[in-house]
Amino acid sequence: MHLILLNRCVRSVVTGFAAFACAMSFSAQGHAEPITGDVGAGIGYKASDPTGVHYDLEAFPYLDLDWGDVGLSSDDGLNWKVFKFDGWSVGPFANYVPGRTANGSLRGLRDVSDMAELGGFVQYSPADFWRVFAEMGRAVGGSEGQGGILGRVGGELGYPLGLGIIGDTEVTAHYADGRQAQTFFGVSSQEAQASGFQQYNASGGLQKVALTQSLQFPLADGWLLLTSATWTHLTNSAADSSIVKDKGDDNQSEVNVAVAYHFKGL
Repeated sequence: MHLILLNRCVRSVVTGFAAFACAMSFSAQGHAEPITGDVGAGIGYKASDPTGVHYDLEAFPYLDLDWGDVGLSSDDGLNWKVFKFDGWSVGPFANYVPGRTANGSLRGLRDVSDMAELGGFVQYSPADFWRVFAEMGRAVGGSEGQGGILGRVGGELGYPLGLGIIGDTEVTAHYADGRQAQTFFGVSSQEAQASGFQQYNASGGLQKVALTQSLQFPLADGWLLLTSATWTHLTNSAADSSIVKDKGDDNQSEVNVAVAYHFKGL
């Protein structure tokens, strides 16, 4: 188990705030709207790469902010609802795709660069407590041959549990094209010789499904305690990867705890 250095998290949140500010300047209604949402910090334990070979304890900034039609979230990245009608919203988004350092059990494989995902989304949310959504984007900024098309569809439902506690359940299915799948799950002939993993050519399609259960507990004076647990199941080509079969796991878990302050308007 490794403790991820905080400078990586700080770099991510600074970049996110910069992008948030940039997007806000282009929002047609943003200047008339207050900033609302949650800002805080937390710690999580999760797989450090999609194959589930390594698990890390990671400190992270927690963000869930809205400024008019522009939103910034630790999970969903930066999004802009350009078109809104009858509960539907459509627009562009940008998110962060963490890379991979090929050390330990992954020694001999290529490192994977951190990348940005740029794409578009469509969402239907006639009420604040539930939504269904779909998004598609491309991972850019990686090394040669790395990055590809990513897709995600899912649904989310929030519900009160009493005493101010709010529950939230989200189910998602994640897709990737062959290039993106090969980036993390493939093993070239050169990598096979250097790492000992069997050569493997990953293909595109449904890559994983995930179930996340979250709880929000009120604390004093606008402060919140946020917890979440996620179960992820790799499927198809991802689950058949020689990396996953030898050292990884097609069933992965993640737990997070954060403390955040809720802004009602800035």
